[in-house]
Amino acid sequence: MKMDQTVKADDCCSTKDASSDSYDLIVVGAGSAGFSASITAAGAGKRVALVGHGTIGGTCVNVGCVPSKAMIRAAEAAHDGASAARFPGIAPCTHAVNWGALVQGTSDLVDEMRHKKYIDLLPAYENVTYIEEGSARLVEGGVAVGGRVISAPRILIATGSRPHMPAIEGIDTVETLDSTGLLTLPDRPESIIVLGGGYIGCELAQMASRLGVKVTLVTRSRLLPGAEPEVADALIEALESEGIAVETGLTYVSVAKVAGGVTLTIERGGKTEALTAERLVVTTGRIANTESLGIEALGIETDARGSIKIGTDMATTRAGVWAAGDVTDRDQFVYMAAYGAKVAINNALGLEPMRYENAAMPWVAFTDPQVAGVGLSEAEAKTAGYEVKTSVITLDNVPRAAAARDTRGAIKLVADAKTDRLLGGQIAAPEGSDAIQTLAMALKFGMTTRALGETIFPYLTTVEGLKLAAQTFDKDVAKLSCCAG
Repeated sequence: MKMDQTVKADDCCSTKDASSDSYDLIVVGAGSAGFSASITAAGAGKRVALVGHGTIGGTCVNVGCVPSKAMIRAAEAAHDGASAARFPGIAPCTHAVNWGALVQGTSDLVDEMRHKKYIDLLPAYENVTYIEEGSARLVEGGVAVGGRVISAPRILIATGSRPHMPAIEGIDTVETLDSTGLLTLPDRPESIIVLGGGYIGCELAQMASRLGVKVTLVTRSRLLPGAEPEVADALIEALESEGIAVETGLTYVSVAKVAGGVTLTIERGGKTEALTAERLVVTTGRIANTESLGIEALGIETDARGSIKIGTDMATTRAGVWAAGDVTDRDQFVYMAAYGAKVAINNALGLEPMRYENAAMPWVAFTDPQVAGVGLSEAEAKTAGYEVKTSVITLDNVPRAAAARDTRGAIKLVADAKTDRLLGGQIAAPEGSDAIQTLAMALKFGMTTRALGETIFPYLTTVEGLKLAAQTFDKDVAKLSCCAG
C-alpha cells in the first residue's frame, strides 16, 4: 500500500472516486487477526479495506504479549541474582530496580514492534487500503465508517477484546488497574492485590513481586483452573516460595477505598477477611469488543459475554460475515487469532477449504516455572468418553532439573488406555514453553505413549522429561540409569 492510500475515516472529501469505496473484502480491526486476514486476501489478488479498531497492532503488541513478556523477562533477570544461591560457590546478589525506566523502555519496545510488524508492513501490500477508524459499524452491504459507507461482499470482524471488570460491591468506587494499567504504571507501587488466578494474573503477580512489589494473588477457584491439579500445585508452591501470598477458594464480598490504598473483603469457610494493598489489579478475563458494531441488527449471534458465535469455518450467523480472534468464542491466543483469520479468508474467498482445528493447540503461562499444555486434560478426556490412563513425574526425576538445581515443577501425560494413544499433557518447568511443542507434534501425528518413550531425546534437556513421563506409564524411571530406556 502506498502512503497516499492510507485514508482517514473522516475524510469525506477524499481524492479517490466513488469506486474506491468498493472492495472485495472489508476487515474491521487491525490486530494480528486483521493483518493475517488482509495479507492472505491481498496475496490472492483481492482488494482489501483494513479498518482500524483501536491502536494498530491490537492487543498483543500494544498491551499484551510484547510488554508483559518483556517485563517478565526483566523480572527474571532481577530475580536471578537472588536465586543464584542455589549453586554452591555462587553468592546471591540484589539488583537495583528502576521501575519507571523499565516501563519506559518497554514502551519504547512496543513502539518499535508496532512499526516493524504492523505499520511498516502496509506499504508491501498495494491491495490493502488502511482506513483509520472513526467509528466502524456494520450495515447492509458493508461498513459505515466516518460518515461514509464502504462496501464489499465479504466482511471479517477482528475487533479483539478488552479487560473484564467483575461485579463486586464497591469496585466502581476505587481506582483499579487492569493488566495494561499495571504495565504502564510510571511508579512502582509498594503493594498490590491481583484479582484473578488465570494466565494473566499469575504472570503479572510474579513479575511484580520480582520487581520489588508485595503481592497478594486471590482467586475464587484455584490458580490456572484449566491446568491439571498437579501442575497448578507446583506453580502455587513456586509462587509462595518467592513470598507471594496466594489466596484461593474464596468469594469476593466487597471493595473499599481506605487511607493509603484499597481493601478487598473476602469470604472463605464462612468467615470474612480483609486484604489491603496500595493498588488493586483486576485480571478476571476479557470481553469481546462487539457492542458498537451494530451486529445485532444484522442477526449476528453472540454469547453471554458478547463474543461472536462462529462455526468451524469461522463464519458467523450472518451470510457474508466471518470473525476471528478474541472477538469470537474461540481460543484467545494471538497465534490462534492469526490462524483463525487465515481459515476465515480461505473459506470466504473460496481459496482452500479450511476448518478451525485446535486439538493440538499448545498454550503457555509465562510464569516461572512456565506452565504449558496441549490436548485434553484428564478431566476433559474422561468427559469425552475415553478410558484414561495417566502418568505424573516431578521434576526431580529429570536430570536437567537436577543439574540446574531447580526441581520446581511436574509433568503429566494423559492417554487412551485402550489404544495407548496420547491425548494430552501439561508441564510446569523453567523451560516448559519450549518443551511443550514436542508434545504438540506427538499429538498431531497420533503418537502412542510407547512410541514417545522409545524416542531418542538429548540428555540434560527439559524436553527429555516428556520421554521419562511416557516411560512412567510402564516402569519406575527412578530405577533407570542416565539415558537408559
